[in-house]
Amino acid sequence: MLAGCTPELSEALFRIATEVRLEPGDVLFEQGDEGDALFAVMEGALEISVLSMGGRKLTLDVLRAGAILGEIALFDPGERTATATALEDCLLLRIRNSDILKEIEIDPRLAIAMYQLAGQRMRAMNRQLSDQVFLPLPVRLARKILYLLEVRGGGKTLTMSQSELADFMGTTREAVAKTIAEWKRLDLVDPRRGALTVSDSDALEAIAESDSE
Repeated sequence: MLAGCTPELSEALFRIATEVRLEPGDVLFEQGDEGDALFAVMEGALEISVLSMGGRKLTLDVLRAGAILGEIALFDPGERTATATALEDCLLLRIRNSDILKEIEIDPRLAIAMYQLAGQRMRAMNRQLSDQVFLPLPVRLARKILYLLEVRGGGKTLTMSQSELADFMGTTREAVAKTIAEWKRLDLVDPRRGALTVSDSDALEAIAESDSE
């Protein structure tokens, strides 16, 4: 996100940023909290989760160094849509909405750069939405599995049930189970209760890079 900043905006953001340190288990913010700041992960790992309608915790993502979270609150403070919890010792940079507004009062040109930055984020979100709508489920599922394995430190086993994968992707468990069953028949994956092991990474990556079933 910050790579798209103008030099002036980038300098202003880093000047007003403050450090936040978390220990494993510390909650940065909870779903429903009022948010007014963006955070950049400098060190460590954060789990992003939500509560389902039935009250079940669903892990959506794991963010590591270089990731940005809470960026919407930088432009429009409001309720947090997820909970962020430290998995490791973390060092974050926090940028508050009120602080960037003060910088804009000093140098109004920063407002134009902020609008441009917001536009870049909207285009990125639209691309993600387009993938969600138009890409076949096997492609999206392969990409999600490979991504989750990467952000969780590598390896070939993903500790996540098929129901959790389905909730994560906004589809049904039956649709995910059907795809995984076909991959099992082809010896691409080995599903177990609450976990999935990738048997053929190259084949799964080939599916992830395609745009058809």
